[in-house]
Amino acid sequence: MKSPGSFALEKDSLPLLRALLERLESEFASLPPHATNLTASQLNGIERVLHKAADRLQDNFPYFHPLYAGQMLKPPHSVARLAYALALWINPNNHALDGGRASSAMEKEAVGEIAGMVGWKTHLGHLCSGGTMANLEALWVAGQLRPGEKVLASQQAHYTHQRIAGVLGLDFEAIPCDRCGRIDVGRLKARLNQGDIGTVVATIGTTATGSVDPLAELLDLRASHGFHLHADAAYGGYFCLADNLATETQRAYERLGEVDSLVIDPHKHGLQPCGCGCVLFRDPGVGRFYKHDSPYTYFSSAELHLGEISLECSRPGAAAVALWATQKLLPLVKGGEFAQGLMAGREAALALHARLRTDERFLAGCAPELDIVVWATRGESASIASQRARLIFAEAARRNLHLALAELPFDFFDLTGAGMKRDRDTLTCLRPVLMKPEHRDWVDRIWEILSAAAA
Repeated sequence: MKSPGSFALEKDSLPLLRALLERLESEFASLPPHATNLTASQLNGIERVLHKAADRLQDNFPYFHPLYAGQMLKPPHSVARLAYALALWINPNNHALDGGRASSAMEKEAVGEIAGMVGWKTHLGHLCSGGTMANLEALWVAGQLRPGEKVLASQQAHYTHQRIAGVLGLDFEAIPCDRCGRIDVGRLKARLNQGDIGTVVATIGTTATGSVDPLAELLDLRASHGFHLHADAAYGGYFCLADNLATETQRAYERLGEVDSLVIDPHKHGLQPCGCGCVLFRDPGVGRFYKHDSPYTYFSSAELHLGEISLECSRPGAAAVALWATQKLLPLVKGGEFAQGLMAGREAALALHARLRTDERFLAGCAPELDIVVWATRGESASIASQRARLIFAEAARRNLHLALAELPFDFFDLTGAGMKRDRDTLTCLRPVLMKPEHRDWVDRIWEILSAAAA
């Protein structure tokens, strides 16, 4: 039993679901009777199993709470949860119009709004299961356009790019980063001058530090070397709506619409349940690489369907309904409620970074570009500092503050200036992801716990 004033999961929206289901079923009133009610025995069995499921789910970190800042987990908006659940009573499949007529149209509208966010009036794109599958499709198309040529990405790009390249049979090389985790443009240019490069991946928000590659410089290099430029904005894509970015970061977002392909994950900052990614191509003509026929799936519709522009086949229409509903409630516009939530997370990151810079126990990294903060602990050596970081991580968790650990290059910090011995090439750092809007109001509490854990 929860005590008065204790934390509670949001349940106020649940009564809406029954009313929505009744409205949904009214559309099918002309169908012959078909018994769908559950018997008392069935209900008892379901209740028994679900109580066990609820008990098992208690073995989790509190991903929904502001004191959880470990991984990129943000609770879905209530409208997304309800819309997703509503669609499950029909369970549409957005592979073909025949299996998801309404939800396919909603997907096209929602994806079009994401494309419009970066300034694209024409595009080809769809939802998929997440950033990995979205990046796989983008690199697959890039490989079709530039067969036999290599893919370059930074050493801080998501590790799946190298794995995806292996799956697709593409050669992959990683380019070193600067001390803030962005691709080293000088090293990239030197590699491009050697030739044989077909695709360059720009990371718009690395998962380790939230760093944004210098897109303007990469676009200049594309103009002179002619490679395909793909932006992996799975984490940071939505920040093109934020008005409180640093000048250099803002400069990258202003030119995001000039890339050839783009990935954004609505299940990160887009307030969606996990399992919702989005891939977009600036040139709709790349749809020719997807073209295929099926002997049975598309018998009732001649219109171009999502299954013809996707490597995945069956895909949940519920994900499209949830995204559509969320974007109708919270439009993707600068200055809107959705954008303000992104800006709140960045404000929280800047506030925490400012405290770390003035605390002699810690060694702050570069100022956060988005809403991820990274810092090291001080110690006589990199090994000792890394061990201290792990101890603080564990003690903070014991006090209900859940952070993450990141293994970062020694050169990301001025450890020599801090008098620390370099006895290993990497440093174990502390890394919170302050992606919940509420984090702005919880910085004081987070710092209080962190400081106590460090002591």
